[in-house]
Amino acid sequence: MVQNQSTEQLHQELESLRYEVNELKTAQAAYHAQSELLENLVAMARSSSEKEVLTATLKNTMAVSTRLTGAERGSLFIYNSSGAVVASILTREGATPEESTRLIGVVLKDGLAGWVSRHREIGLIYDTKNDNRWVDLPNQPYQVGSALAVPILRGERLLGIITLLHSRSKHFTDEHAHLMEVTADQIALALENVQLYTKLDTTKKALENELEKGKQIQQDFLPERLIQPEGWEIAACFSPARDVAGDFYDAFELPGGYVGLVIADVCDKGVGAALFMALFRSLIRIFSGQIQLQESDVINSALMENCPINPHKPDYSAEVDALKAVFLTNNYIAKIHCQLSMFATMFFGVLNPKTGVLTYINGGHEFPIVINSEGIKQRLSKTGPAVGMMENVKFKVEQVQLEPGDIVLAYTDGVPEAHSPTGKFFTEKSLLSLVEKSANSATDLLNMVEESLRNHIGDATQFDDITMLAVRWIASSER
Repeated sequence: MVQNQSTEQLHQELESLRYEVNELKTAQAAYHAQSELLENLVAMARSSSEKEVLTATLKNTMAVSTRLTGAERGSLFIYNSSGAVVASILTREGATPEESTRLIGVVLKDGLAGWVSRHREIGLIYDTKNDNRWVDLPNQPYQVGSALAVPILRGERLLGIITLLHSRSKHFTDEHAHLMEVTADQIALALENVQLYTKLDTTKKALENELEKGKQIQQDFLPERLIQPEGWEIAACFSPARDVAGDFYDAFELPGGYVGLVIADVCDKGVGAALFMALFRSLIRIFSGQIQLQESDVINSALMENCPINPHKPDYSAEVDALKAVFLTNNYIAKIHCQLSMFATMFFGVLNPKTGVLTYINGGHEFPIVINSEGIKQRLSKTGPAVGMMENVKFKVEQVQLEPGDIVLAYTDGVPEAHSPTGKFFTEKSLLSLVEKSANSATDLLNMVEESLRNHIGDATQFDDITMLAVRWIASSER
């Protein structure tokens, strides 16, 4: 009696061990299926379109399923959230779109896939001749002896149905059904990732499209052509670090024959900075042209504090009127948009092309460089804080007398702070050393600096916007 119990107990333990081994094999097969599907998805997502990713995933799903079960062929339907079939792989190859639609309709209405869709459970047919869930299709070019259909579920939602076929009856077993039931969870994960990728890819493309529009709009804010006053050359270089930038430059005509010259760097980067770049640029243009540049005896005392130039010289008072745009812009930004803490470093100069006098405000910006044939002649240091930080701050006006052959080079901090692949800055020292060399024109000077910058940056990612504006008084002997 004891011996019989021991034998029976041994059989039970062996059966339990056999079951555990089978479960481990099933889990291992499901894990390998998941790994293969996800690896293929990642590989496709890196280099393929949305449609190609979905098609490849469906084919990989079929390949994995047929390999696990020994199926000879199969079909796969993918549903959207409304329950409509949005993608499929049919057993019958080469079917026209009309034929495919008709065949899917028949199968989902009367066939095994339809039964699985309604019951949300695995459908196993040992012998198609003895199971009314199986429907032979018209002109079917293959024999089907047994079939296995598996719902691909994610929670309560039906993502798809995979149907596997074999010409021999009783090919598919309960073990196959159990294996595919476990694997279906991994297939669901892969399909869900495809759908998520599709949504992300669609959103990404929409954002890229909007950024491209923003980039084009921003380009429209920059001068299409730089004005070239008689006897002067004005050139610029603009290289944004991202699709849209916070830097901007401008050169525009002012009443009375004057020329407005602006270079600025809005704090931060990206879309927010680009929006404020457009705002700063528009305000400067509007406010500087709002006051007619005529002789004026009314000069703001705060504006002229410590200014070495006689404030009642007619041509100088007119230029100061234009520079009031900096005050107006500062107060508008600081008052209306104070909660965003956006500001810009800015150099705004008003040039008298007839006399070569450049009257300017430097609001916390990099010091422009005045260069002549002998090298660096002067730096135009700051005369006030960045624009837009606080209301009613003081900006002093300064003036420089340019001579024929002089070049004024203004730039943003993206120039000295350009990164090399090792993270080393280009530095202001390198820039100053470079511009000491004589240049025949403003354009040549910018090309020389830009080439040196590109060599320094190499294959590193551009860290910040790079913007330069150069103005040269052409000597009479060169005209």
